[in-house]
Amino acid sequence: MKLLQAATVLALLAPFCGPATAQSSQTLAKIRERGELICGSSPGVAGFSIQDGNGRWNGFDTDICRALAVAIFNDQNKVKFIPLSSKDRLIALQAGEIDVLPRTTTWTLSRNLSQGVTFTTVNYYDGQGFMVAKKLGVTSASKLDGASICVAQGTTSELNLADYFRRNKMKYEVAAFGTSEEALKAYESGRCDAYTTDISALSAVRLKLQDMDNHVILPEVISKEPLGPWVRTGDEGWFNLVRFTVFALINAEELGVTKANVKEMLKSDNPEIKRFLGLEGKFGEGLGLTNDWTVRMITTVGNYGESFERHLGKGSQLKLERGPNALWTNGGLQYSPPFR
Repeated sequence: MKLLQAATVLALLAPFCGPATAQSSQTLAKIRERGELICGSSPGVAGFSIQDGNGRWNGFDTDICRALAVAIFNDQNKVKFIPLSSKDRLIALQAGEIDVLPRTTTWTLSRNLSQGVTFTTVNYYDGQGFMVAKKLGVTSASKLDGASICVAQGTTSELNLADYFRRNKMKYEVAAFGTSEEALKAYESGRCDAYTTDISALSAVRLKLQDMDNHVILPEVISKEPLGPWVRTGDEGWFNLVRFTVFALINAEELGVTKANVKEMLKSDNPEIKRFLGLEGKFGEGLGLTNDWTVRMITTVGNYGESFERHLGKGSQLKLERGPNALWTNGGLQYSPPFR
């Protein structure tokens, strides 16, 4: 009885004692042995993951991979990017071809249950919409009755499309293609009346059109699309490392820790900042990293807001509003658990 009581007391006290040892992660061990992180990316979506003229991958999702590479190797370039189509992305992750998938992939119940993969956390709240040519004269998705719609296979967009037209008792003709690029080319050639995908992606692909000013994104948002990194199911240590890497970028913005001031913030007396930057506690070690992992990440990548502004916001080609991706303190949905 006394042993049982002692075990109960220890269990109650455990959350307050801080991490004693690092969580074991086979994935992290393999990455270290290999000498680089393998990251799944889109074949090229402006703002999220795209190659520049020198072949270097850049983007909002790409920053997660670079942050992970810094956390593990202290080198943002120790990451290999594998471009994957929508229909192949989760299969590649499940098969072990990549270590992590931060590639505009929606969190759904069916994906989490049946494909051997697990969603970590939301780094971008999105929703599906439609793009049409101005000459069509359509100003609302409710006017698309009888329209032909281009869509990529292996995406949530297919089901959302069917649900929207069924719910509104409208008819449509679907033209499904193996990749988003094929669907966009078909739309641009006039094969379809409209093209549908996430609104952020519509904003990105619209930039690719030869006469982009002659195409408009309709105002309706027909679905919820929480996007973020995925990992294989069964490695809790790697799941937590990826998850808290995203949280670290968000938390840094909330605490006012930026790429420019992170070194100065090491002098702060704020206990939250001291814990976050590894000056108190051993949370980095608990993840299998050094305790200064957040300092190194923010120094290289910047915080969530800086990454958003650079790739998606007013400082980018897309010029997207923060909207639901603003911090919770600014009326948005982005929220990090406390680092304590």
